[in-house]
Amino acid sequence: MTATRRIAIIGCGMMGREHMRNIALAPGAELVAIADPDAGSRNQAANLASPLGQEPAWFETGSDLMSAAKPDAVIIASPNHTHFEVLGEVMPHEVAILVEKPLCTNVEHAREIARRAARYPALFWVGLEYRFMPPVTRFVERVHGDETGQVRMLYIREHRFPFLPKVGDWNRFNRNTGGTMAEKCCHFFDLMRHTLQEEPVRIFASGGQDVNHLDERYDGEVPDILDNAFVTVDFAGGARAVLDLCMFAEGAEQQEEIYALGVRGRLDVAIPAAKVIWSPRDRSGPVVERVETPKDALAAGDHHGATYFQLRHFLAAMDEGTPPMLNALDGLRSVQMGAAAQQSIATGQPVALDFTDNGDEFA
Repeated sequence: MTATRRIAIIGCGMMGREHMRNIALAPGAELVAIADPDAGSRNQAANLASPLGQEPAWFETGSDLMSAAKPDAVIIASPNHTHFEVLGEVMPHEVAILVEKPLCTNVEHAREIARRAARYPALFWVGLEYRFMPPVTRFVERVHGDETGQVRMLYIREHRFPFLPKVGDWNRFNRNTGGTMAEKCCHFFDLMRHTLQEEPVRIFASGGQDVNHLDERYDGEVPDILDNAFVTVDFAGGARAVLDLCMFAEGAEQQEEIYALGVRGRLDVAIPAAKVIWSPRDRSGPVVERVETPKDALAAGDHHGATYFQLRHFLAAMDEGTPPMLNALDGLRSVQMGAAAQQSIATGQPVALDFTDNGDEFA
């Protein structure tokens, strides 16, 4: 790093505090300010800051933070449904931005932010950090290195625990999250595009809310978030991808598993096992590669080191003036795919996607 970067965080719930821990590990980063309207979240973050050696200034609103703290970069980790408004407060200051996924909770807002980001003079990065889990990064490197040959099928499975409690229970309702397919699964739709290096043309999904949160009531309302789904995505080059999501599978040995099946064989990666396994069609495998993640990066968050490595790339892009590895168009595409999956589940019909503009509108 060429200079110490002054970082601010807007939103210090679970993900904001994960960013705090990772900023403490990153050379060249100083946490100078935090904003959150919830006193309880600020108290939890304050209790974390001192052991990390951080002394940020505290604010209730992002606009107050931006006026007083004047950071070099802002990480936006506020609830999903606030992203559009918070970005409207931050972008006029022309600081580097890392906004957590999903970019926005609906396609219209995500498209508007992508338009603004195309003209934005500073770094604009969308936090689809699953690309940066070291075993997943290695898996994608090997696919892009043509080890499998042309990939014809890609399978992503996430079997995990239910959505965690959040401040004000905002994540119990589609209107606040964008729906499970956008809130949770935008990561996986991004990984599909990133791994295959193609755009999707059709999505067909089946899912439901069958187990989780059905006995909960918030001001008399029952949560409406999906807890399981199968999603099939057809891509422009002929590949097919499948997402298998279950959020009542806390006992699963592996939380995430990805398989790429190409003309030469199958490549797998699993988290937390952190193994990349090559199974060539000539049956000379399997060949196992173990991909280690530094223990301090693992301990700093719940995303297998991804938040740490994303932050390092973000800071490097600030210093070097290089483009973001995940831009607003990537954020928009992941929201579009999530919204299409939600629509397909609601209607029982496949949804066509037309990305033939190739992002020209946002160039």
